[in-house]
Amino acid sequence: MAHESFEDGGTAAYLNEHFVCVKVDREERPDVDAVYMEAVQAATGQGGWPMSVFMTADGEPFYFGTYFPPEPRHGMPSFRQVLEGVAAAWSGRREEVGEVAARITRDLGERRLVASGAGVPEADDLAGALLGLTRDFDEAHKGFGGAPKFPPSMVLEFLLRHHARTGSEGALQMAAETCEAMARGGIYDQLGGGFARYSVDREWTVPHFEKMLYDNALLCRVYAHLWRATGSALARRVALETADFLVRELRTAEGGFASALDADSDTPDGGHAEGAFYVWTPAALREVLGEEDGARAAELYGVTEEGTFEEGASVLRLPGGEPDAELSARLLAARGERPRPGRDDKVVAAWNGLAIAALAETGAFFDRPDLVERATEAADLLVRVHMDFSSGGVRLHRTSRDGRAGSGAGVLEDYADVAEGFLALAAVQGEGTWLEFAGFLLDMVIDRFTGEEGELYDTAHDAEELIRRPQDPTDNAAPSGWTAAAGALLGYAAHTGSAAHRTAAERALGVVKALAPRAPRFVGWGLAVAEALLDGPREVAVVGVEGDPLRAELHRTALLSTAPGAVVAVGGPDDGEFPLLRERPLVGSGPAAYVCRGFVCETPTTAAPELAQKLTNRS
Repeated sequence: MAHESFEDGGTAAYLNEHFVCVKVDREERPDVDAVYMEAVQAATGQGGWPMSVFMTADGEPFYFGTYFPPEPRHGMPSFRQVLEGVAAAWSGRREEVGEVAARITRDLGERRLVASGAGVPEADDLAGALLGLTRDFDEAHKGFGGAPKFPPSMVLEFLLRHHARTGSEGALQMAAETCEAMARGGIYDQLGGGFARYSVDREWTVPHFEKMLYDNALLCRVYAHLWRATGSALARRVALETADFLVRELRTAEGGFASALDADSDTPDGGHAEGAFYVWTPAALREVLGEEDGARAAELYGVTEEGTFEEGASVLRLPGGEPDAELSARLLAARGERPRPGRDDKVVAAWNGLAIAALAETGAFFDRPDLVERATEAADLLVRVHMDFSSGGVRLHRTSRDGRAGSGAGVLEDYADVAEGFLALAAVQGEGTWLEFAGFLLDMVIDRFTGEEGELYDTAHDAEELIRRPQDPTDNAAPSGWTAAAGALLGYAAHTGSAAHRTAAERALGVVKALAPRAPRFVGWGLAVAEALLDGPREVAVVGVEGDPLRAELHRTALLSTAPGAVVAVGGPDDGEFPLLRERPLVGSGPAAYVCRGFVCETPTTAAPELAQKLTNRS
């Protein structure tokens, strides 16, 4: 609509004459988007973007739609016809329009989701969720559902945790097969690493080429966790390639991570097209590689004369075998000469929190201290620019650009995902400062985002007042703020022994118990958090003098544990930065590891294999 209608001179003139136009960046203001999307869905039975909402000056909506074409099409009115109809109604039937707007606003305002009284999810609930996912699993092409097909990042994390807790081979198989299908498909960039936003088909062949920070952060972590569970060489490669993509393509000059790369780019003929940067023809391969190597690359990456995309071009895939490093490097260098997709340099707090967690863990797992350093620099940026300590407690700015904070207030997912990133960084680095910062944020979640019955809201109680206070516990492309907060609260409680944070997490998980039987795909992160709750989660305290090789070995063993949601603290005995380390002495003047639940610990161990066994034992 931006190209077809908003940039059309006549349409723009009519809009400016009859309306006050507001274009909302839903990444900058997800609260505004959520409230009016709920209105659209309630009124029309469906939603989507672009979203068109007509409202009074008080923000009360009265007419809705999604996409309107520039000319009448397939029974749909044109955007100009819609504008003329709304303008006529506003001029001639103002009182009727006002009544409709007031009724819609009143109905929305009365909606409230509690569900905390349902209790915490139990083992039977999670087994039932697994059964529901099994029914929805695409046996032929992997993943869940049909086209368009999105990476099920949060569901994959649940499946890995469920396997770790129960030994379910079916859960592991669904996760591993889906990860392999995506990694071999066109949704994964076979040359530069990183995942596109979704596949337009159910076979993972042709993507919508936009690359989002949140997708790649979540998937980087999933593949690292899959490697941790199975030792898969493919998972290791994809986790590292995705981490390197994040650093190479999305890292900003200030140390944060940009939101996205566009799907479109310029073409050699002066045009602009989706996927132009990424697709290949057999002739283009031969031009770069020569006849023999070009034919070999075409076979390896599934490039045909007919093509899999548009105008005979193909999206690179890896149907079988392993990538050829030498061919890939030459093709990547040649692709680098093409006009590049644009980059959205907006730094979103929540998505950077997800990236911090992914890079910290991937760096620790694969002995890549540079990745841990990039995670630390992003965390430093969030503290410096996004966190405001000037008004009592801490307030988060949702976005920044060029090192300057935006005006939008952080929403629940920002507080929760940044806390999650800080907790992961604390476990990897052994720096208690990150645990302290996570605590500041999670105290705000309890104080400013939680209702009287434990329900969570997407906006703070003192945020800008909209026609309704949004709350949504279901995952979309990233974990919902509700379930992300439950996970971070649970992890912080395990680190500190805080009953208040544990209780808040358990009350938040009531909604997962309510939704899991009928919609497990949409509460994947909540199910993953519930797995951690059922397992404890386990608390691992590693004590010893910094630089001692045994302490390092015990620390690495703890980080590589698949125990769902396990938290790890490392430092000297009685290290005041980590409550888990207090009253945990050395054993025989040497390093030791304590495995605990609820701060009640088993006998300490000084051997890494014994620690691994303790963390593998199922509850």
